[in-house]
Amino acid sequence: MIKTLVIDDEPLAGKLISSYVEKVEDMELLGYFSNPFEAWTFLQETEVDLIFLDIQMPELNGVQLAKLLGNKVSIIFTTAYPDYAVEGFELKALDYLVKPINLQRFLQSIERFRELHANAPSNEATPASYIFVKTEYRHQKVNLEDILFLKGMGDYVAIHTHEGRIMTLENMKSFEAHLPPQHFMRVHKSFLVSMDKIEFVEKNRIRIAEELIPIGAKYQEAFWKRLR
Repeated sequence: MIKTLVIDDEPLAGKLISSYVEKVEDMELLGYFSNPFEAWTFLQETEVDLIFLDIQMPELNGVQLAKLLGNKVSIIFTTAYPDYAVEGFELKALDYLVKPINLQRFLQSIERFRELHANAPSNEATPASYIFVKTEYRHQKVNLEDILFLKGMGDYVAIHTHEGRIMTLENMKSFEAHLPPQHFMRVHKSFLVSMDKIEFVEKNRIRIAEELIPIGAKYQEAFWKRLR
């Protein structure tokens, strides 16, 4: 998924771009900010792949924010003033969209992002195929492919595998953050499932290894979107 942020102090423009992001299956809108300082704080704690960044903003404009970010994230500038295009490309912006932005031009920018990252050499290590979890007396190795689902049980989390279950003192939020999102998904405040292990979905319940797991109202939209 392309983790995306929209930063624009014009509500109509910001909401329009956000709606475009939500139309694209492999894009995830992490947030929309009208205040660049709030966006800057968010970016200190959250990994983002792509930002749609307005240039004309009070106090901290898009060019200044882009300089602060450096090369950490791809940037597509958005503005009503085409005169800023040269400065934008000097900052190695991926693209420059002039408002009002239509959907076709937006999609061209996304395609440019995909091409750039498809051709970029990968220096990432192969992700681990296992995790270690803290049990009462030790740190237990658990192979990711063995996990069926995780169930929150008060102060504990039960990791259900084909061999049984492992009780750990760690919390669901920690597992949600560290398990690979291409294989695991939070579907309820008390359940995180391995998508590969789903046998079927009936209404708002998931069947995995004889267990019927509810899909919480908060998670239904994201789950069905991913399932499609």
